[in-house]
Amino acid sequence: KLTAAITDWEVSPGKVVKAWTYNKTVPGPWLRVEPGDKVEVVLTNNLPISTDIHWHGVSVPNDMDGLAPLTQDFIRPYEDFSYKFTAPQYPELAMYHAHMHGQIAIVNGLFGVVQVGDVPLPRGRNFQTMNVPADLKISQEIPMVLNDAGVIGLSLNGKAFPETAPIVANKGDWILMHFYNEGLVGHPMHLHRQKQLVVAKDGFALDSPYQADTIWVSPGERYSVLIEASEVGK
Repeated sequence: KLTAAITDWEVSPGKVVKAWTYNKTVPGPWLRVEPGDKVEVVLTNNLPISTDIHWHGVSVPNDMDGLAPLTQDFIRPYEDFSYKFTAPQYPELAMYHAHMHGQIAIVNGLFGVVQVGDVPLPRGRNFQTMNVPADLKISQEIPMVLNDAGVIGLSLNGKAFPETAPIVANKGDWILMHFYNEGLVGHPMHLHRQKQLVVAKDGFALDSPYQADTIWVSPGERYSVLIEASEVGK
């Protein structure tokens, strides 16, 4: 169940804005389902304008794609709409957001992450200076949504510096991070001395994963990277 509404949201210490939110958070809830699951998402619209939900990257029937007024009627203020679909039989990594009035709603925070299954990972393979063990275990899986406009502004997961929280890991841990760009411009993602291996693009596993110091993530794109936590020199 999702409720779209305008909510007070602290972007950075002392800076509270009127964000457009799902369930009062930016990003909205991380929706995680498995391949073949029967999915129903009920949206309640408490916004002052009509809305919809577009599943950016999920294989859904045309009438569930969220393109009002083309594939569905407008979800008017204080009305509900149920999205029903069967998740595909293969992994997908996507975003959900308003399509109608998206130029206002999305940049102001009305977005979230939706994931079908696990992104396939390369195990027991060597890449440049990264060796992925055969018994690879992921200690953390982290969605990282980028934004750069609206009341949220330049932010990671709805927070701006210095409110952005550090990611704490032990040396040798393997972290799977998914970069999503819900902003208006591209962003270079560089981890400063932490190695990253690009394993999937838009949720599709790469036949040839590659190590990259900096990844350019354009609007609407998703990149999945494996990170081997290393000790930072003093």
